[in-house]
Amino acid sequence: MATVRENEEKKTLPQKSYSTILSQEILAALHELKRPSGGLFVSSVSAGLVIGFSLLLMASMLTALDGTFSNPVIHILMSGMYSVGFILVIMGRSELFTEHTTLAVLPVLDRRASLLQLLRLWSIVFAGNIIGAIIFTIIVIWISPVLGIAAPWAFVEIARSLIDHDVWVIFVSAVFAGWLMGELTWLLAAGRDTISQIFFICLVTSAIGFLNLHHSIAGTVEVLSGVIISPDIHLSDFGKLLFMSTMGNAAGGVIFVAFIKYGHAIQESENNENL
Repeated sequence: MATVRENEEKKTLPQKSYSTILSQEILAALHELKRPSGGLFVSSVSAGLVIGFSLLLMASMLTALDGTFSNPVIHILMSGMYSVGFILVIMGRSELFTEHTTLAVLPVLDRRASLLQLLRLWSIVFAGNIIGAIIFTIIVIWISPVLGIAAPWAFVEIARSLIDHDVWVIFVSAVFAGWLMGELTWLLAAGRDTISQIFFICLVTSAIGFLNLHHSIAGTVEVLSGVIISPDIHLSDFGKLLFMSTMGNAAGGVIFVAFIKYGHAIQESENNENL
C-alpha cells in the first residue's frame, strides 16, 4: 500500500520551477568544484574509459549488419548504440567534460565560485577523460579482432565520418553537441526518477549520434581508433578534431545553455518577487 501511495503522490507533484532546477544545479556543481583533485581525476579517467563502449558497440553493429540492412537502418541502430556509453558514464556518476561545460559555469555566474576553480575543474576532467579514452582505444583495437566482434574497417569508417569535414563545420557541429549536452544536464535535474533520466540521456545522445555531431571525448575514441588502424588517418586529423570539437562543445554548453538558463531563472525569480 505504501508503494501505491508514493506512486500516486509522485503523479501529483508539480513540475520543478526554473529557479528550483537552477539551485539544484548550482549545489551539484559546487560539490564538484570543491572535490579533491585525486578523486576528480580518477572519476574522469573512468568516464573516458567507459564512454568508449559507445564506439565498440557501434563498430560491432556496423560489422554484424553490413550487407544485411540498408545504410539508413544501420545508421539509426548505431545511433542507439552511441547512447550506451553516455548512460554508463552519467548514471554511474563519472565526470564528463561536456557535462561540466554547462554545469560548472553556473556557480561562477552566481558568484559562488571563481573562474580559477572552474578552470581547475575543466582541466582535470578533460585530461582524465582524454587519458581514459586513449587507454580504452588501445585496448579495444587489440581485443576486437581477437574476439571477432568488430572489423578494423568499421572503426575506420566511423572515424572518417567525423574527420572528413572542414574545420568550421567541425566547430559548428561541436557547438550543437555541446548545446545538447548542456540541455541534458538541465533535463536530468528536472527529472524525478531514474527511468526519466535514462530516457533523457537516450533521447539527447542518440540524437547527437544520429546527426553525427562532434563530441570531444567520444570523438577521441572514434578518431584515435582510425589513426591506429589506417595509414590514411593521421594524428593531425585527430588533433584538428580534438581542438575544434573541444572549443565548440565548450561554446555550446556555456553560451547557449549556461548563460541563457541562468538568465531565465534569475528573471523568473525577480518576477516572482514582484508579484
